[in-house]
Amino acid sequence: MAASVLTVRLADEAATARLGADLSAAARPGDVFALTGDLGAGKTTLARGFVRSLAGNPELDVPSPTFTLVQSYAARLPVHHFDLYRLPQGSDLDELGLDEAISDGVALVEWPERAPDAMPSGRVEIRLEHDGDGRVATVSGPDAAMARIARSLDIRAFLDATGSGGATRSFLLGDASTRAYEIVDEPGRPRRILMNAPRQPDGPPIRDGKPYSQIAHLAESVVPFVAVARALRTRGFCAPQIQAQDLDRGILLIEHLGDGSFLDAGAPVRDRYMAAAELLADLHGATWSRDMEAAPGLVHRLPRYDRDAMMIEAELLIDWFVPAETGGTVSDADRAEYRAAWDAAFAHLADAEPSIVLRDYHSPNIIWRPERQGRDRLGIIDFQDALWGPAAYDVASLAQDARVTIPPDLERDTVGAYKAARLARGGFDEAAFDEAYAIMAAQRGSKILGIFVRLDRRDGKPQYLKHLPRIRDYVARVLGHPSLAGVRDFYETRGLLG
Repeated sequence: MAASVLTVRLADEAATARLGADLSAAARPGDVFALTGDLGAGKTTLARGFVRSLAGNPELDVPSPTFTLVQSYAARLPVHHFDLYRLPQGSDLDELGLDEAISDGVALVEWPERAPDAMPSGRVEIRLEHDGDGRVATVSGPDAAMARIARSLDIRAFLDATGSGGATRSFLLGDASTRAYEIVDEPGRPRRILMNAPRQPDGPPIRDGKPYSQIAHLAESVVPFVAVARALRTRGFCAPQIQAQDLDRGILLIEHLGDGSFLDAGAPVRDRYMAAAELLADLHGATWSRDMEAAPGLVHRLPRYDRDAMMIEAELLIDWFVPAETGGTVSDADRAEYRAAWDAAFAHLADAEPSIVLRDYHSPNIIWRPERQGRDRLGIIDFQDALWGPAAYDVASLAQDARVTIPPDLERDTVGAYKAARLARGGFDEAAFDEAYAIMAAQRGSKILGIFVRLDRRDGKPQYLKHLPRIRDYVARVLGHPSLAGVRDFYETRGLLG
């Protein structure tokens, strides 16, 4: 819930710098942070903590720009530190470039009262005052910005409750969802990961009174991640250990599995793909319960990867990709034909082997740990959307990696390594697997084509469009299977294969 005013007590200079870092974690392009307070109240200390955190450099020299009036820093977001204390009377603040600074970055402004008419109405105000031996900061601003700041302060409170209140936080990444990740560093402790994944509300109902997230069985809290992580670890797979959790607020402190890239300079490495395929064979050959414990008395049941979920994902192609590709709309007749083609394909999955489906088993979510042995060489992350369904889906996720080009021979060898490992254990229906692999690879590729266009058109993330030719090629590789005849006809008659 958004707050309009927050009060933070700061015991010392280190706490003031930490508040600056926590504010930087909430910063977005266009933000202006106006710092007020008497001389010596800690404005520059807070600004220094802000800039260093945003730049990811705790040793960065951040002098007070009292005489230069503005100092700019290259960081995760460009950050511009203004000090208006010596601003000549009658000066035009536009000459200092405030509007330009916040076009793609953030601004910290000390002594904003020197140019009150130049301060944007949507600014965040931080007032610092002496409070005994320490200080007190009062933070106020628009509800949207204050909600971000309150969330960041909740994370600090969570760390404090776990005994890590003095830890350094630094941005790691945000993914295509609403989740974000931070590195948590603390002297005398291994580096850890903080997952920031607030519970998501349901979207509008789109079919049978249900929102997309429910139909597609997307995780709306961190409970599934915790449950699946515990289940994987119990069976000897390398998933992050959960070191602290607040399930209600969606904050986890988890083991850092390492920085080893599954790729080499962005290119696939054959031996690593073979190892990942064999690990997946181990995973699918294990015995799993759909009921997985997240905490004492709290059980997460893996949803079934049912036909409704597969269909609504496949329909992302005609919702987003087809209109973008053809420049037109999709008629009801086209939509009905598309659904009928997929219904016919999904009917062939009746004999597909069911297992846990991690759903995103591909290079960004596999940590290469060359110093380890056996299963421990491959760290597995990002499995909160795991389902119970056709095991072949995860093999397709690996062998048709959405973010790196897998040549046909490497795809063949990756799938072959998986099948050889399964056949060696016995009880594996190779023909049923081959059919399920083709169907799930085509379904996954169709879904991703839609998602990547949606990320561009709806969410303003055009960087995903560069992957479209690769995904189209992947889909074309599997559409020759007889079970996909109707889907293939739809693609070909609309010219969707390029």
